[in-house]
Amino acid sequence: MDFTYPLTGTVTIITLFIYAWMAIQVGKSRGKHEVPAPQSNGPDEFLRALRVHENTMEGLILFLPALWLFALSFGDMWAAIVGVFYPIGRILYAKGYYAAADKRSRGFLIGFSATIVLLIGSLIGFALSAAAIYL
Repeated sequence: MDFTYPLTGTVTIITLFIYAWMAIQVGKSRGKHEVPAPQSNGPDEFLRALRVHENTMEGLILFLPALWLFALSFGDMWAAIVGVFYPIGRILYAKGYYAAADKRSRGFLIGFSATIVLLIGSLIGFALSAAAIYL
């Protein structure tokens, strides 16, 4: 087996495991607070677990393509170095949000900043590549 992007793939897998862990937290919270599916209302503790999971899903839509496009533009190692901050940020975000809604900001900023760097970096990388080909 020859993987061209083993580090980027590893960051992707770690991120998906964290997302799965968040889904389990929602299920546990449903049981603890007796919130049957498909209800999405309940006590604040349940709502925070649900929002952590939903917000992370929303973030994955930006993060994963940005991570892989950055890897194509700047290489596996650089994508992984920048990208690893997303799952770290999401863990901090989740831990903070589970405790209290106003404790989620630091983790959110870490993960979102990584996504923005990857997104802007990808745009720059592809623009430079296009310029080299077409100009």
